[in-house]
Amino acid sequence: MKAWLPALLRLAVLLLLAVFITSPNWFEPLLKPLTENGAPAIYNQGSLLTLTLQHLRIVLMATVAATIVAVALAILVTRPAGAEFLPLSRSLVNIGQTFPPVAVLALAVPAVGFGEKPTLIALFLYGLLPIFENALTALTNLPGNVMEAARGAGMTGWQRLMKVELPLSAPVILGGIRLSVVISLATATIGSTVAAKTLGEVIIAGLISNNLAFVLQGGLIVAALAVLIYDGLSAIERYAARRMGQRTE
Repeated sequence: MKAWLPALLRLAVLLLLAVFITSPNWFEPLLKPLTENGAPAIYNQGSLLTLTLQHLRIVLMATVAATIVAVALAILVTRPAGAEFLPLSRSLVNIGQTFPPVAVLALAVPAVGFGEKPTLIALFLYGLLPIFENALTALTNLPGNVMEAARGAGMTGWQRLMKVELPLSAPVILGGIRLSVVISLATATIGSTVAAKTLGEVIIAGLISNNLAFVLQGGLIVAALAVLIYDGLSAIERYAARRMGQRTE
């Protein structure tokens, strides 16, 4: 029975989240005590469902772009011809961690304008490092006997990469993607400061109007998304590890 408890809790969080973002007015009695002077308890300047979907869309786009670039760089620097580019690649993927997200937004707005684009740039830069480092670690720690067997079977470098190296590295790379997604989910909220449509709108509106109910509902939606997506990607990571015959906790 205890083994089912975490799964039941996750299902409960998912159902509660789905109900809240589709029918938030049902929760008004719970949030009303957090308001003052007759202020609305439920965010009324847009649809929570729409903002949630737009928030997820921005995170997905940034993560896909970061994954492609980070994994490509990791592949490049683990080939003999590209090994000399490792220091440069590390410097590039560390750019996002060097500057605060607000600074990246401030630098991006003059170049690309307000809206979604500067937020995508910030999330992309922030998402590179964990994916790159995990991909690099995985590709440089492959089982030597497996690689020798692949060479002995007459596989070309491309065939070894696609049929052996990347499948074996997939669980560790997924771990980096999982971390990148969770970081992006939280960081995307600041995109609303430059007019991007994210759940940060709800939080900022609450801060401006001193409405704790707005702040709480925006923060809780982001937190619930982070927990659910983290758990979902962890499950995929464990599945990939089992497929590769690797040990999982």
